[in-house]
Formats: sequence, C-alpha cells, structure tokens
Amino acid sequence: MALITDPDDIGYELTYTGAVEMHVDLAAKTVRLTRVGALSTDGITLKAVYSKLKDIWKTDAEAVKYKFPMVPITDEQFEFADSWDFYKTGSGSDYTPNLIRTGGWARKNSGGVTLEMWAGIISLGSIQAGGQPYFSQFAGDTAHDFNLTGAINQAIQIYSDPNGDGSTADGFDYRSYLSLFIRTQGNTYAASTLADIGVTGNMAYQAYRFPLADADDSKIATADIDIDANSDGVPDVAPYSGMSITWYAAAQSRTINGVARDFHVIIDGNQGTLQEIYEFVQFQLRQTLDIDAGSGTKVGKLTNALLEFVGSDLYTKLDSTGGVYVDDYQVGDTNLIHFRDDTGTIRDNARVATISLSFGDNLVNDVDAIYKVFFTNDDAGLNLGYDFGTANAIVMQDASAAAMSGSVSGAAIQHTYDYDNNVQRGAGSDGEPVPITVVAIGLSTGQYVQATGTLTASLAVTLSLAAALERNYQP
Repeated sequence: MALITDPDDIGYELTYTGAVEMHVDLAAKTVRLTRVGALSTDGITLKAVYSKLKDIWKTDAEAVKYKFPMVPITDEQFEFADSWDFYKTGSGSDYTPNLIRTGGWARKNSGGVTLEMWAGIISLGSIQAGGQPYFSQFAGDTAHDFNLTGAINQAIQIYSDPNGDGSTADGFDYRSYLSLFIRTQGNTYAASTLADIGVTGNMAYQAYRFPLADADDSKIATADIDIDANSDGVPDVAPYSGMSITWYAAAQSRTINGVARDFHVIIDGNQGTLQEIYEFVQFQLRQTLDIDAGSGTKVGKLTNALLEFVGSDLYTKLDSTGGVYVDDYQVGDTNLIHFRDDTGTIRDNARVATISLSFGDNLVNDVDAIYKVFFTNDDAGLNLGYDFGTANAIVMQDASAAAMSGSVSGAAIQHTYDYDNNVQRGAGSDGEPVPITVVAIGLSTGQYVQATGTLTASLAVTLSLAAALERNYQP
C-alpha cells in the first residue's frame, strides 16, 4: 500500500457498510475512513479528503442537499464548517484522524466559533525501522507515542473548546508547546521543539515539519538486560547499579584545572568507563519513571539529553537547569571528558600525558637496577641551563608531583605528567613540548643505558631502555 494523494483512488458510501474507504454521514456530519481497499495505515492526505468530498458533492444527488463540510485555506490547512467533523470512534489506525496525512484543520460550529484545532506533524530525516517516536504537549506531560513507528506524518489535537464559549476551561490549549523525541535502544537520540523550527507563540492548524532523525549508536554495546536484569527500569548490574543522576536547585561547585566551576546536574560515574557512563545515562533517558536521585522529579523519557560522544571524547550538554558534570570517572579518561558548566562553556581538565618506559631483560633481572627521568633541557622555560649532562639537570615530576625515578621493578613502568601545568622548567614551559632523557643502570647484569624522546600534545611517548649485558662489574 501507499499514501493516497489522489481522491480517485478511494470510493465512498453514504450508508456505512465498511466495504469502502470513505463513509460520509450526512445526518451526523462526520467523515469516516476505513482501512479497506486502497486505504492502508499509510493514510491519505487531507487535501485528498477535501478533494474527494468535492467530487461527492458535485455528483451525488443526496450529498448536494447539505452544506459543504470543508473550507480550504491552503493545501495543508482546512476548516470543517457547521460542526462537521471526522468520525472519532476507535483507536490506533482505526481512529480516522490518525489516518490523515500532511495537513492540519480546525473544526468550527455553525456560528464560526472554533471548537478544535489539529496540527499535522511531519518529521524530516531518517528514523530507523521500528523506532517509536513520541511527543509531549506541555511541561510535566507524559510521553505520548505517535500512532506509527518510523517517520512521522500524523495530526495531533492542539486545542479544544467543546462548548464553544471561547474558553478552554472544559478543554485544553496546547498550541504553545510541543516536543518530539526518538529514543531507541542502540540508536542515537534526537529531539525537536517548536523553537527548533522557528515557531514562537501559538501553533496554527496547519502542517509543521520538524528535524528528527536517528542512526546506529556505536557507543551502545550493552543490552538493557545487562544493565537492568530485573527489567524494572532500575539498573542493578555493576557498574551501572552504582551510577546515578542528580539535579540540584543550587549550583554545585567542581574544580577543573584549578578553577571552581558551577553545575546543576551531577552524574555519579561509579568508576565506569566513559562508554559505560554514557550507556547508563542513555538507558535512563528511555525510562517512564523518575530518574532523579535527588529530591526532585525527572521522568526519563522527557528529560533532556545530557551526554554526547564526539569521536572517542565524551562531552556533557547544557541542561535546561544548568551545566552537567560527571563525578568518579576513571583517571585514565581525564583527557577524553569535557564538561559544559552553567554558562554553557566547555571546561577541560588539565591534560595528563603518559610516559611509558620499557626495559630490557638485563635491567629487569638486575635487582639493583634503577632509572631516572630528566628534562633534556629547559629551553621552553627560563632557559637557565638546567640541561641533562650538567649539575643542574632536573628530574621530572609526575602528575602528583612525585619524582620520576626508582627501581626497575618490571619490563614496563608508566608515569603520568601534568602537561598543562608543570612549570619545573620555568614560567611559560607549561603546555609546551617536553624533551626527555631517561637513564637506567644496573649492577650485576645491566650496563648503563640512555634514551631520549619528546613528549608532545599527543600526550603519550614511549621510551625503550635495553641495556647491554654487564660482564665486567665486580661488587
């Protein structure tokens, strides 16, 4: 089946049998659509419905006795006059308004007072097969699924004044708010609002097109059951079971690269990897229950996205309440996580570099073997001649300000280095390339050996020290 755009593709009847696509009830003033013949869940455009009614009123001797039901405004905007309406019994694809495509309409009574408004909602972009889009129509609303999965083309009611007195006290007015979502396990998430399409104030009874698309999410590798074994919406598998999200009314201060920054949303990472933290948050954002670990209430499915990957780097997003920070992530991920604070500014940790030393067997097997890591020179700093090979040579300090020296305790030893803040070479040397000289010496089996290299903004360097076999040392 396909979307019907040609009124000639459907038939009609004035007495309902359910055997043809359209039933026009002249007494009840309703238009009913039935999924038979050419009409499927793909639906029919509102323009085609209007055009079919014109054909009927032109050729049918009974229909022409009655006032014509519809008034056209544009190809995608119409009015039902004199209290005419779509038939509204049934649900899902058996509910006539759910079969209307590419259009919005108003229903007016005989006095011209608007009783209802419906807006046609159309998504732009690709939504993967089986993806269930949903929407909310006011702050604090619940999540409402669109009738069909996949791409959206459906009308939703945005205004109701049942008695036509000009007040929605007995109905509702949802014209100023609409949020669309697509969140499917294993796919990227997307959301769209009226602001995203430039609508301010109230929606009209017309068609609106919203950007909304998803794709495979390479950062989701864990099935829901491996996060939530009981399938109750609450993670109970480690490390996810120890993670949480808390929204705060007051700013929460976190120190980043020596400066205090304010945040209003704190994610507890429970020492998970960045991917595990992301998987936990994405899982929470598909829940219908309260996911706020604090005193507030945040329904997962209607809560803003909080994290996004750009390559291998994880960025927090700016929530409507403020910035987002992650506590208790793995130290090894320090360079890969970036935080948006309450001002929306991205704040990065000081870059931590890794210096990896590898030692040959002659040093590893020598119980007396030691090593030291020096700056080759201090040219990037004060350039006072603190060079290796002089009495003023400087032993490098690691990220915790401890000297990079000690016993050769294994074939590989690793140190961290505060690339952005270390000023051992003098002012101006922080954040600059680091020339390194490493020396090692044993006694019984390892001769003296030296290796050089440069630590750059790539934040990793490996130096190999393979000492010759000692054959001449006499204790």
